Amino acid sequence: MTEMLALVPAGIDTYRQPVVYMNEDCHICRSEGFAALTRVRIDLGDRWIIAILNIVQRDAWLGVDHAALSVAAWAALGARAGDRGAFSHPEPPVSASSIRAKAYGGRLDQAGFAAIVRDTLDNRLSDIDLAAFITACAGDRLDLAETVALTRAMQDAGQTLDWGGRTVLDKHCVGGLPGNRTTPLVVAIIAAAGYLIPKTSSRAITSPAGTADTMEVMAPVTLDAAALRRVVEAEGGCVVWGGGLALSPADDHFIRVERPLDFDSTGQLVASVLSKKAAAGATHVLIDMPVGPTAKVRSPEAAERLGTRLTQVGAAVGLNLALHVSDGSAPVGHGIGPALEAIDVLAVLRRAPGAPADLRDRALDLAGRLLDLAPDAGAWTGPGARTGPGQGRFRAQALLDSGAAEAKFMAICAAQGGFREPEMAAHRIEIPAPGAGVVTVIDNRRIARIAKLAGAPRQKSAGIRLLARVGDRVERGQPLYELLAETPGELAYAHAYAESQSDVFLLSGGMT
Repeated sequence: MTEMLALVPAGIDTYRQPVVYMNEDCHICRSEGFAALTRVRIDLGDRWIIAILNIVQRDAWLGVDHAALSVAAWAALGARAGDRGAFSHPEPPVSASSIRAKAYGGRLDQAGFAAIVRDTLDNRLSDIDLAAFITACAGDRLDLAETVALTRAMQDAGQTLDWGGRTVLDKHCVGGLPGNRTTPLVVAIIAAAGYLIPKTSSRAITSPAGTADTMEVMAPVTLDAAALRRVVEAEGGCVVWGGGLALSPADDHFIRVERPLDFDSTGQLVASVLSKKAAAGATHVLIDMPVGPTAKVRSPEAAERLGTRLTQVGAAVGLNLALHVSDGSAPVGHGIGPALEAIDVLAVLRRAPGAPADLRDRALDLAGRLLDLAPDAGAWTGPGARTGPGQGRFRAQALLDSGAAEAKFMAICAAQGGFREPEMAAHRIEIPAPGAGVVTVIDNRRIARIAKLAGAPRQKSAGIRLLARVGDRVERGQPLYELLAETPGELAYAHAYAESQSDVFLLSGGMT
């Protein structure tokens, strides 16, 4: 049985989760037995979604003959003002038995994972269902065969880009290192070298800036698949927001539930990364793993375990994959936050005096390794070319030093919609050293938290500018870092927290 209601936009952001709002006196709620948090199917012509029901009190803002849709639900259904939707109970999820089997320690095949992914995308699974699945997969509860199966199921559920058999390079960083914004630099260098690198990137979820947040300061990043293809065919590369595409779309649903749980699952991390790379049409992939006590990967042993699984699954899904283990002990560059990191990227591209040397070196290392992965790596005979393996680093440096990488980056920005110069926030305050000494440690997690409290990444120009680095000697009262915010209130909030932390910077003769 179905019933009709007029559809209106609620204007409520529920982050990709479709939600429908009905008045508690609505006749459909009564006749169908709908209750709060019930999953409801909504049909509009030949389109349909499954949404979670929230009940609005009778004297509140919603009439009994209307149903309000969250931003995600309105977009997913393609609703317009005046539309009337049909409401009914959805069919039970077929993957419930697979989730239950995994929770009890069973092993799932690709069909089982495919059912879970399909029901996830159809919103047939509640957050409780997804949490149960994620919990059942946490730690090392996914073996190699299961990780491969999950990766393939996630890849197959979305769109796949086909580049006609051409070599397609890509890179990914497992994260956890503030300011490590190497991707725009690597893309510019690789594209300038004549290779394809269609880079899809994430927005920040728990960090002060994601690659997409930083790139968005300089150029549009919300492109559909057709626009992405136009940019890459024209310029060889792009840096776009992956959430605007249907590449491994189930991953966003898993992440939304996974983040609050704060579970570390090697299998799900590997499936998340490699399903997107395979879906983007990559043939050769470099994985950057920063290792440090306050990075995401905290020990060489953890890096080895993760690297082994990445390599095994990459081979199984047809990727030529290499690993790059890097120093994750301290933030990279001068800036932490979208605009501040964009300023660092441009400084490196423009070969500016005072450009962060660590960011430049990391980008050249990664671009060099990626160039060495290409099948025709040994054929390059340009300036700086050397015989034997490892000439990619010299090739990358030549492209950067000559200005070719800068020119290519500007062309990519123009193709994505036009370049914008980043700006710094107006409200600033410096945090001084409480004593003299040598900086021995900068806590990645705490410095990232302070940047977020200042407004990053939501406020693009907010964040932190580092004024001292590990190994620097500082005097009492000398600024260690500068807080930047777009409003006085956010600045005061971040400043209060920063002053309460005694171990963000550790000095050889004291701490702050």
